[in-house]
Amino acid sequence: MDTNIESHLKETRVFQPSPAFAKKARIGSLTKYRRLYRESIAHPEKFWAREAKELTWQKPWNKVLEWKAPFAKWFVGGRLNVAENCLDRHLHGSRRNKAAIIWEGEPGEKRVLTYQQLHRDVCRFANVLKRNKIGKGDRVIIYLPTIPEAAIAMLACARIGAVHSVVFGGFSADSIRDRIADCGATAAITADGSYRRGAIVPLKHNVDEALKGKTSIKRVIVFRRAGNDIHIEEGRDVWWHRELEYVDANCPAVALDSEHPLYILYTSGSTGKPKGILHTTGGYLVGTHTTYKYVFDLRDEDIYWCTADVGWVTGHSYVVYGPLAAGATTFMYEGAPNWPEPDRFWRIIEEYAVSILYTAPTAIRTFIRWGDEWVKKHDLSSLRLLGSVGEPINPEAWMWYHKVIGGGRCPIVDTWWQTETGAIMITPLPGATPTKPGSATLPFFGIDAAVVDEKGREVGPNVGGKLIVRRPWPSMLRSIYGDRSRYKKQYWSEFKGSYFTSDGARRDKDGYFWIVGRIDDVLNVAGHRLGTSEIESALVSHPKVAEAAAVGRPDEIKGQGVVVFVTLKSGVTPTPNLKNELRSHVGTQIGAIAKPDEVRFAEALPKTRSGKIMRRLLKEIASGQTVTGDTTTLEDFNVLAKLGSAEE
Repeated sequence: MDTNIESHLKETRVFQPSPAFAKKARIGSLTKYRRLYRESIAHPEKFWAREAKELTWQKPWNKVLEWKAPFAKWFVGGRLNVAENCLDRHLHGSRRNKAAIIWEGEPGEKRVLTYQQLHRDVCRFANVLKRNKIGKGDRVIIYLPTIPEAAIAMLACARIGAVHSVVFGGFSADSIRDRIADCGATAAITADGSYRRGAIVPLKHNVDEALKGKTSIKRVIVFRRAGNDIHIEEGRDVWWHRELEYVDANCPAVALDSEHPLYILYTSGSTGKPKGILHTTGGYLVGTHTTYKYVFDLRDEDIYWCTADVGWVTGHSYVVYGPLAAGATTFMYEGAPNWPEPDRFWRIIEEYAVSILYTAPTAIRTFIRWGDEWVKKHDLSSLRLLGSVGEPINPEAWMWYHKVIGGGRCPIVDTWWQTETGAIMITPLPGATPTKPGSATLPFFGIDAAVVDEKGREVGPNVGGKLIVRRPWPSMLRSIYGDRSRYKKQYWSEFKGSYFTSDGARRDKDGYFWIVGRIDDVLNVAGHRLGTSEIESALVSHPKVAEAAAVGRPDEIKGQGVVVFVTLKSGVTPTPNLKNELRSHVGTQIGAIAKPDEVRFAEALPKTRSGKIMRRLLKEIASGQTVTGDTTTLEDFNVLAKLGSAEE
């Protein structure tokens, strides 16, 4: 049997960079991209050394790369500090008074921190950490909403060499407890509460629950955010604002080895022990700084908004470290996109004249469902560049983003990368790359990506296979925290010497990458291996559909049957005829083999607060099983109840 993933989706639209955009862009032509890409593959150490020299090093490196597969060391012997690169180096000219962070809270409060003010706040809080006996190498849990203090806490840890592990504010007490146990954290930084759709999320209460019983945590620092009643444990808990009374703003940045751990970020495995992805200092900063500068074509006057929560890798790399290292103005928003109305994002873009928006396909599809009228209330003409992150974007969602949000004038950078990769790996460069809706296009500099069959042989154009990366890159994970053997087995054992991404993909005749989804989500239907993203894209291309999720269920004859969960656009009524219409539509778009066995209409899909569809839960519902496992990250539990009880 052919084990390659089949690809049936045909997309022929191509969008060239506008001459006006290309003229001002850092990389202004495909010819220049190709020249730099060839150099970065032929002479990677020379390329990355040149990029690294843009940063401030307290001691230069002796060697760019030491590679003993699968373990890499980048900028060996070099010493630097991430906080110094994100703050101190911007204080010597006019940038010191530039906005580093602009923030808006869900209730509507507004704050601006210049680079000088942010530097002062980080130095003071670093001294608070030292006062509370937190030092180099200590692990610190950060469980905060998307407020400036989250960035301040991360940078303060980096300044003194403490290793932070940010836990997403939607995670449960159990998730916090597991992460503390795995990394042996001695301190936690949290807030009394945070705001979400007008309600208060009890962050401190969740930390208290996590610390019941035996724990390695000796100190909890609490920021007052929501003013809700909380318990303060004498001898363990201290208030952030009170601690600031005892410290000054003099805190030199510690010179750290390039391979000193910067952070541990746990990926959300559906079962088993949490998997702590370890990123280190020098290579990670070089990777995020380089990608940020080129992919977002940064200009000094940009107001850049990445809508990710700080608890995800996108928040680390492209809300905090990448933008601040590049001297950008990064915008942060605490709450939900539909509070108090579904136009909150568009109101923010208009009010602050946001010029770059980086958001997720699932958010884009949700905006489509809410209706264009919310967008049309606002002037979005300040936007010059749009970005997509988190999962493959359906071509029709891409087109809506391009036309309705970008007004047909903004390039879209559809980026592919992972928690493990640390930085963007496959992406258009907005002044150089012709874009195709749904494709992440071409590899970033230094990234040797390939699509291979089960034996590791590169496949030809438009043949589906497994996506691998064949050589090390600076921002790559160094290990799974405390488990080097798991790191080797999980990422480097399937194809010797290559990193296996666990994603399926194909390349077209132009060398463009099309990600077809996680290998785990590939459906095996009557001997055909189909990527879920193509079925979902076919459904979303129907004019009445806003969002769709495809999963498999056991089928005695075909091996797996296809069940799709569909949310319709505002004002569309679900009918049995529409189910048949959608089945036929998928058959027309992809082929009869992909026709769903069952179409289920849903008011909404079960998602995490970051917007990821929880397909594991949908698989259980589709198979008629009781939903099991951790559901604490669900945004709305009512969605699950309605799906489980839905009549067919």
